[in-house]
Amino acid sequence: MSHITVSNLTFAYEGSYDTLFENVSFRLDTDWRLGFIGRNGRGKTTFLKLLMGRYEYRGSISASVAFEYFPYEPEDISRTTFDALRGLCGGVPDWELVRELSLLEVTEDALYRPMDTLSGGERTKVMLAALFLRENGFALIDEPTNHLDRRGRELVSRYLSGKRGFILVSHDRAFLDGCVDHVLAINRANIEVQRGNFSSWRENRRRQDASELAENERLKKDIKRLEAAARQSAQWADKVERSKIGFDPSSREKAKDNRAYIGEKSRRMQQRRKNLEKRQHEGIEEKSRLLKNIENTDALKLAPLTHHTGRLVQAEDLTLSYGGRAVCRGLSFTVERGRRAVLAGRNGSGKTSLLQCLLGQGRAEVAGRLSLASGLVISYVPQDTSFLRGDLSDFARAAGIDESLFKAILRKLDFSRAQFDKPMERFSEGQKKKALLARSLCERAHLYIWDEPLNYVDVFSRMQIEALLRDTPDLTLLLVEHDRAFCEGLGAQEIALEPPDRLA
Repeated sequence: MSHITVSNLTFAYEGSYDTLFENVSFRLDTDWRLGFIGRNGRGKTTFLKLLMGRYEYRGSISASVAFEYFPYEPEDISRTTFDALRGLCGGVPDWELVRELSLLEVTEDALYRPMDTLSGGERTKVMLAALFLRENGFALIDEPTNHLDRRGRELVSRYLSGKRGFILVSHDRAFLDGCVDHVLAINRANIEVQRGNFSSWRENRRRQDASELAENERLKKDIKRLEAAARQSAQWADKVERSKIGFDPSSREKAKDNRAYIGEKSRRMQQRRKNLEKRQHEGIEEKSRLLKNIENTDALKLAPLTHHTGRLVQAEDLTLSYGGRAVCRGLSFTVERGRRAVLAGRNGSGKTSLLQCLLGQGRAEVAGRLSLASGLVISYVPQDTSFLRGDLSDFARAAGIDESLFKAILRKLDFSRAQFDKPMERFSEGQKKKALLARSLCERAHLYIWDEPLNYVDVFSRMQIEALLRDTPDLTLLLVEHDRAFCEGLGAQEIALEPPDRLA
């Protein structure tokens, strides 16, 4: 069995105040299916690129395997998918290509179309198949789910469960549970490796956190008690010490015996005081070693507006088309005030098109009825983050939101204060998404429309946001999201869309 060994790894980006890794050491087996998790900005993608030799670092990384990074692009995406795959996987028989793609339910027509006409989900599946067909390296798979619908995620998770030897960065709990057998976690204070999937890692982390919190409370009480006892002993010792000068001078022997007794008593009192202070210091040192890895997932808050009507969105026999080609047909649903609803469907079924129509931004041709309650105030989180530029203060002012509240929410979503000084174009993709989510959480609206809000957002922040959305009264939310665990945790109403060619 071969290994990847990391010894005393230290790395920081040039000109950055943040050291991402400092004297980090661990070892990985190359036949593990390894899930790689951690908060946004902790260095997951950076670590994969360090393995690839993209950056200089201190320490050492040794491996008996070559690394291949995903996602990647073939050289010529104007070729058919089949031809592109033949070029990427030279020497692999055609039947093997077809078999591998069938495991991912890539349709036969996709094989004979130019690769640049494939959807994001189709291309993800095709390139993953090529990655494993080449069989000449250890796969570094960086967030493959961002272009996959729920069905695609289930397929890819099952596909990866049949492979060996990869590191997978993902924030989707169900996806990870389906395909990994070890977890590499970048915590607040260290990096740890555990056997099992995400759920087993999370349960172990929960137990450890609970144990440390209980021990922390016990030590706090002990330290307080020892502090009071040491203070009392000090008062007694000082009192005994002062009594040395108050002896009876009429009898030398009596005075001599009295001074000896008082001196011994003072010595014992001082020793007791030192012992108590030593135990107090040891308790403080032990306490300082606790809680370093507990993730601060402070509760978020949202104050939605309450609309006077009960029905905020209604669609009846709705068809959306582009150039006469329908992307969805015969759709009927309602979104009631105070409900959470998720648009569910495969890629290409018209989910984003429908949201754009609700926002008055759609280019689709609309047939049937689509109506919104009058005077509806909407807060929107788009998929795209590429427009984010400049600093956070300017962004908050342009959005008309309270800057202090905006930054407080970002702090709860694990932004460091140093992050506030960076231009937004230097943020990671997850941090950009958090900026859009924080803006929406600052806005008071009747209806919150979020289009794939969790792409690139770390799993801890997902759980924070899930708890917020689930527990906020009178919240009306319509979203597109493929994270199954998140949607189930919300208890969201599901509105199913299917493209016309899949309708009965």
